[in-house]
Amino acid sequence: MELFVPGRICLFGEHSDWAGGYRRINSGIEKGYTIITGTNQGLYARVRSHPGKLVLTSSMPDGRKIGPYEIPMTRESLLAEAEKGGFFSYIAGVAFQVMTFYPVKGLEIDNFRTDLPVKKGLSSSAAVCVLTARAFNKVYDLRMTVRGEMEFAYMGEVITPSRCGRMDQGCAYGMRPTMMTFDRDLLTVDELNVPETMHFVVVDLCAEKDTKEILASLNRCYPFAENEIDEGVQHYLGKVNKMIVHEAEQALKAGDAKALGELMTRAQSLFDQFLAPACPEQLKAPVLHEALAFEDIRELVWGGKGVGSQGDGTAQFVARGPAEQAEVIRLFEEKKGMKALKLDIPATRRARKVLIPAAGFGTRLFPATKATRKELFPVIGSDGIARPAILILVEEAFDSGAGEVCIVVRKEDVEIFESFFNAPLDIGHFNKLGRKAKAYQNRLMELGSKTAIIAQDHQEGLGHAVHVAGEWIGREPFLLMLGDHIYRSNTEFPCSRQLLDVYEKHQKNV
Repeated sequence: MELFVPGRICLFGEHSDWAGGYRRINSGIEKGYTIITGTNQGLYARVRSHPGKLVLTSSMPDGRKIGPYEIPMTRESLLAEAEKGGFFSYIAGVAFQVMTFYPVKGLEIDNFRTDLPVKKGLSSSAAVCVLTARAFNKVYDLRMTVRGEMEFAYMGEVITPSRCGRMDQGCAYGMRPTMMTFDRDLLTVDELNVPETMHFVVVDLCAEKDTKEILASLNRCYPFAENEIDEGVQHYLGKVNKMIVHEAEQALKAGDAKALGELMTRAQSLFDQFLAPACPEQLKAPVLHEALAFEDIRELVWGGKGVGSQGDGTAQFVARGPAEQAEVIRLFEEKKGMKALKLDIPATRRARKVLIPAAGFGTRLFPATKATRKELFPVIGSDGIARPAILILVEEAFDSGAGEVCIVVRKEDVEIFESFFNAPLDIGHFNKLGRKAKAYQNRLMELGSKTAIIAQDHQEGLGHAVHVAGEWIGREPFLLMLGDHIYRSNTEFPCSRQLLDVYEKHQKNV
């Protein structure tokens, strides 16, 4: 099986992920907001199961091969490797976390190609972690959602010496812009549709910066401001950042590259005003500002700003078009001697909503349907777990990339479905569950938070069930899955994922 995971770049909202975490201590701090997107570059890997070891081979961007490197698939060995640090510590950390929650065996990962630059603010370490989580998920059919892969990637990286932010694993969502909100330890994710392709340039400034010093200096301004500089940092990462990120969200949704570029320039100016005084040695960033003021590209870009923790690391620009993008890359490489990469956010209109009508009586299955709804009939999967049929459909929908699911049921059945997806188990029953079953209950609650239940007062056919959900659907494309039909694909991708992929490619009804 082959996998690809891109890097990620923070378009707006840098530092607000950890800043929003301080709301645990000071509720007066504003939530954190960021917009990230995947890069054109990333990690390519072939993965397969192994009976008892984690076997790793990697190709670096410069063509060097590392490995094969073998780690016994035991919790002790994996934890020791993760805490030791180094390239393979990220993979070991994720494997340790996955093994803690799932009865998996070993894994072979052959990272045969890497075109993602490392240590350039593009979250190369997070991409490695997401790749590992996704490999376990796909090889062992763990049925994690994209959000689940992201969480395991984050849990794996935090036990290494790396100090990643919560936004870094957003590369799990692929090459599309994603808005994240950080409130204490709560993270919410919204994928953004972009109607027009946007063209960016990411420039390696070929200079030095100290990310640890930047983070240490800014964190000293929290959780309570003690002076004017602290107040400025909290003001920018709070109310100012919220305003900027929401304006960027609207520009992306409108496909307005000009507005987005101009907003980047304004965001950089405000960043310099409020944050640079907290760490002047790093955030004055003379090389970054020289690049942003490069006269030769003035008519080729709409604007630009720093990347990641900022400082003299990497810059990003919104190009006015694909030809201008290529010219900006050429000018930086030839006149500045700086490596530049292209970054495209493709126009997408992916169906994020899935509608499942489940209000029929099931006359052909009577008298079983007098005892329980046909959508709740138990079905034993290949993993030996008995699931109600409706859960198989909901899991497949989210595994295929859905952001929201709606189930249309009979009025008298609303409480049954609401209870199944949203009601916590009695603590006595929960404590009797094994570790894997407890994890599954938590997964049910996660699925329920993104699943709406709508009542159909009168059963007037499939078309009426869709009509009842009209307000929920809005004007968005959606996938219709029948609540009493289960399909199994003979490929690695479920049938719903295949339909969604065809729609995304051709943008026509399927």
